[in-house]
Amino acid sequence: MSRKLENSELNRLDVDGFKEAKKSPIIIILDNIRSLNNIGSVFRTADAFLVQKIYLCGITATPPHKDIRKTALGATESVDWEYRKDTLEVVRELKQQGVQTVAVEQAENAVMLNDFEVGATKTIALIFGNEVKGVSQEVVNASDTVLEIPQFGTKHSLNISVSAGVVVWDLWSKQNAKK
Repeated sequence: MSRKLENSELNRLDVDGFKEAKKSPIIIILDNIRSLNNIGSVFRTADAFLVQKIYLCGITATPPHKDIRKTALGATESVDWEYRKDTLEVVRELKQQGVQTVAVEQAENAVMLNDFEVGATKTIALIFGNEVKGVSQEVVNASDTVLEIPQFGTKHSLNISVSAGVVVWDLWSKQNAKK
């Protein structure tokens, strides 16, 4: 039998420790996310895997907001974030800085997540789109790569917060396996 651990036994960082910790070479861009709960959930995922930063773009709401706070559970205090009106502008700026931009979307010539190879240190910006419309076509066009999560059931997509969790975990695992 396994005893569940108390929070005090988990050896997690405090906010100051998180701010000082070496971050994963992962950035998240949220392109017009409408659900405050999804935004908060992405913050929690970003905290769990030491994501460098989250860009909240377009209609994506920003902290502080009670519905973001409810699912983020404090991660809006630890994870760096910035609001930007134009997702495409952020993508272009990051590309100029040498960041690989990756739209998570179902599109022609998309690379399946299980086939996607990453370097241990190359910074990757993952772009997640609106719950109904996905990543905008202009942002897909501007991205270096389109990444698709393989799915085998009847539904056409995963919830954006689930997609973020799956992709960030996969990339974090691949990056850390190379160390």
